Amino acid sequence: MSFIITEQTGHVLILKLNRPDKYNSFNRAMALELISELENAEKNANVRAILITGEGKAFCAGQDLAEALDAEGPGIRKIVEEHYNPIILKIRNIEKPVLAAVNGVAAGAGANIALACDIVFAGKSASFIQAFSKIGLIPDSGGTFMLPRLIGFNMASALMITGDKVTAEEAVQYGMVYKMFDDNDLMNQALINARHIADMPTKAIGLTKRLLNQSYSNSLQDQLNAERDVQVESAQSYDYKEGVNAFLEKRKPVFKGE
Repeated sequence: MSFIITEQTGHVLILKLNRPDKYNSFNRAMALELISELENAEKNANVRAILITGEGKAFCAGQDLAEALDAEGPGIRKIVEEHYNPIILKIRNIEKPVLAAVNGVAAGAGANIALACDIVFAGKSASFIQAFSKIGLIPDSGGTFMLPRLIGFNMASALMITGDKVTAEEAVQYGMVYKMFDDNDLMNQALINARHIADMPTKAIGLTKRLLNQSYSNSLQDQLNAERDVQVESAQSYDYKEGVNAFLEKRKPVFKGE
């Protein structure tokens, strides 16, 4: 059984977490499979956008606690070091847009994986829960890094300490989610957006993502220098030349992601 269902439609690769009977909670096999699929997508020039969602009623309930508590299992250090840290780093470092379609509960690591994506869509019934404090753990999977930057220190602190549920509507208001759709229209709308983004200049989007990552630690001067260097790099791309020519010729550009 595959724990990650893959489907490619045009230049969009859909990665669907597939343990619906466990609310798509992660075990080692599913985590390693997701890492592998992300690595494959990174190398595949025909993939220009990645859309992560969940099978069934949930996006992802986080870690399968039965595995975490298993004396013969991988243990917490391995789970964090070999499962979640590589997933978050891969999502952030792939120089292609990674989108999330949150179709139900996103709790613990599941919430933070969604929030690490470049664009997050949610169904009306979706919810986000920093569930770690409820079982005596700290937020991992980049939660203490991403959430304060998305919604501010005080709000992030409150949600992590209380473990309160955030509805999809609240998540949009807080800035955690880009757009909310009716549940039965979520995947259709997410795919429309993903296909549109996949037809855009992927090289420039990837370079923008690189700069956003660097902005977390750069000074203003460092960031201005990085923008200068990366702008020179983007100006060498096929898509830049096509965009300029299409503008001058008053036609719609046809980007290749190169």
